[in-house]
Amino acid sequence: MADYPLIENHGVIGDLQTAALVTTDGTVDWFCCPRFDSPSVFGALLDREKGGHCRVRPAHETYATKQLYLPDTAILVTRYMTEVGAGEVVDFMPVTGTTATPRHRLVRLLRCVRGSMTFEVDIAPRFDYGRAPHELHLTEHGAVFSAPGLELTAHAIREPHDDRLVDHLDGGNDVHFALTLQAGQQRGMILESAADGPPREVRYAEFQQLFEETAQFWRSWLGRSRYSGRWREAVERSAVTLKLMTYAPSGALVAAPTAGLPEQLGGERNWDYRFTWIRDASFSVYALLGLGFTEEAAAFIDWLDDRVQERAGTAGGSGPLNIMYRVDGSADLQEEILDHWEGYERSAPVRIGNGAANQLQLDIYGEAMDSIHFAHRHGIQLGHRSWTSLRTLLDWLTDHWDQAGEGLWETRGGRKHFTYGRVMSWVAFDRALRLAEASGRPAATAHWSSARDALYDQIMAKGWDEGRHAFVQHYGSDVLDSSLLRMPTVGFISPQDPMWASCLDAMDTELVSDSLVYRYNPEASPDGLRGSEGTFSLCTFMYVDALARAGRTDQARLVLEKMLGYANHLGLYSEEIGLTGRQLGNFPQAFTHLALIDAALTLNETLNRAGSDGG
Repeated sequence: MADYPLIENHGVIGDLQTAALVTTDGTVDWFCCPRFDSPSVFGALLDREKGGHCRVRPAHETYATKQLYLPDTAILVTRYMTEVGAGEVVDFMPVTGTTATPRHRLVRLLRCVRGSMTFEVDIAPRFDYGRAPHELHLTEHGAVFSAPGLELTAHAIREPHDDRLVDHLDGGNDVHFALTLQAGQQRGMILESAADGPPREVRYAEFQQLFEETAQFWRSWLGRSRYSGRWREAVERSAVTLKLMTYAPSGALVAAPTAGLPEQLGGERNWDYRFTWIRDASFSVYALLGLGFTEEAAAFIDWLDDRVQERAGTAGGSGPLNIMYRVDGSADLQEEILDHWEGYERSAPVRIGNGAANQLQLDIYGEAMDSIHFAHRHGIQLGHRSWTSLRTLLDWLTDHWDQAGEGLWETRGGRKHFTYGRVMSWVAFDRALRLAEASGRPAATAHWSSARDALYDQIMAKGWDEGRHAFVQHYGSDVLDSSLLRMPTVGFISPQDPMWASCLDAMDTELVSDSLVYRYNPEASPDGLRGSEGTFSLCTFMYVDALARAGRTDQARLVLEKMLGYANHLGLYSEEIGLTGRQLGNFPQAFTHLALIDAALTLNETLNRAGSDGG
């Protein structure tokens, strides 16, 4: 294969249990099966030689490509243009439903739309992150790739009078063939895991039915959105992307469908994001309910409720809640290194699992309670057992909120008294008190109220640095941190408070670079890791939200428009933006798309109140 594609040169497709990434030249270079967090089948994204791929490309020496989503869907179309013809590959995964299944289908239709085109196709899986060997069995109608614990079957999409799909083989345990099509002709393949039979001929009518059912699913789902404001296209694409990253059997949202993509090229900041963070998923409740997706918000509240009830009354070193879980709610996220893979653009180590899972991050309790309270206001209410478990959780927090922790950025430089953790602990007690009053449920209101007030006083005394005229990352430091942009969002401080205005000005000076926002300065606050990183896209959208709330709407609008310009050709974002404008980190990142929706909702409402006629 050629050099690694840019991270942003990908689209994502999925079936609500797993997902695949497709490059702008038609290569599937990331696909895990049967779940988001399962071992990879195609992993060339992290090792171009050993990772495995499914590639479709023109045989011509020179060609141009374009990529788009079929409007209002997650169906991806990659188009090829040459001097003698134009063709395209249509990629999608039929939606599987809410019952966990090992059977997943990746549909790839090849067609010529002008002139003629010869496609070259490679199907080269590498099971279990390239660690498990496989055998190939060819039949008249396709191929079966067999590895321990998993089979991948390639069915041919063709009519009986068509030539065999496999015209040419190069030997080995992979399939390589060339296919020449004239204008109007189409063929293809369905790659199916855990198929219930041998390879078979799939008629165009069956493909068309799968295509129409998938398109209808996405259009029907997106049609439930009630958002009609500015930046609608970006908001709705973000919504579809979040839906693609939701594990339907549990309602859990993965932080990203990828692992190991670097925050710095050649660096060690390479993490596995195929899990559900309490924090990220809690934020999803605001975005989903803000757009009208009540069922998805309710599904996550159910998932969160299960985690609370599982751990109520227990507390290890990380408290009664872990910061992250697998999509099925299990907590085994042991981190290991894939030494045999070189990493994206030789960014090693490649990690799977996540060693930050057992960190103590006190902010998650505030985010969880805030989402539960917000859901309650939208009619999603808790039962008796859930409330009892929450009371136990809050009682634990009453005794432990004053501990040092690792913080939401999951630094590995030791525990500190992070201001953001204290702010969100304040939120936890504040929302619990509001929820108890609204529902008439029994609660330790005196203890919770005392803790809330003590937190407020402590934050104002120790989280504020008089010399910087700003709130700081952790007590005893003068380091700024963009996580604190959420202080007015959660109601801890008024966005018009002079203290907040000066804090925002300080962040403008130190953390903002041409509208893009850094999380913090690792040189001023060592995080236990080598190297640096790019600006954090989540933080830039949080900055838009904070500017809008502070009444700086013109600046907020400019920053948002600039940030929308950093999206890839499909409207997708990874975690960070590098100095050259490249996207860095895992892709696409849910947190970023959640923040985009929140920023757009806040700014759109602010402009409406101001009587702006922007578009």
